[in-house]
Amino acid sequence: MANVDQLYKNQFGQNGSVFTDTANAPITPPLGKVFVAIQFVATTQLDELDGDPNSGFEYAQTDTAAHNETVGQETAVSGGGGKVVDNGNTFPAGLTIYGRYNKVTIKNGGSGALIAYIG
Repeated sequence: MANVDQLYKNQFGQNGSVFTDTANAPITPPLGKVFVAIQFVATTQLDELDGDPNSGFEYAQTDTAAHNETVGQETAVSGGGGKVVDNGNTFPAGLTIYGRYNKVTIKNGGSGALIAYIG
């Protein structure tokens, strides 16, 4: 049986965090881990926001639209109306997104800053 205390800590990023404010320089979590939350500390645009394809869940990301079924045709796994996060979308300072992410990259030629929490 899993240690409940450790599971709780993992889901809230108690395995550490990484800061970046460098454009076009991907950040990735340690092997076997993911980013469970991304907090934007400055207004930021992203080139890459890669959700964990092995999680069994869908997360907003830059390469595939999550929950993009036609509205009215949702399934038990996928919702409707979701769009791809493109590099024109802006995340304001103070926003935190949650999920399971494998890679994050600030937009090439852009500015921004974020902290990614490891779980």
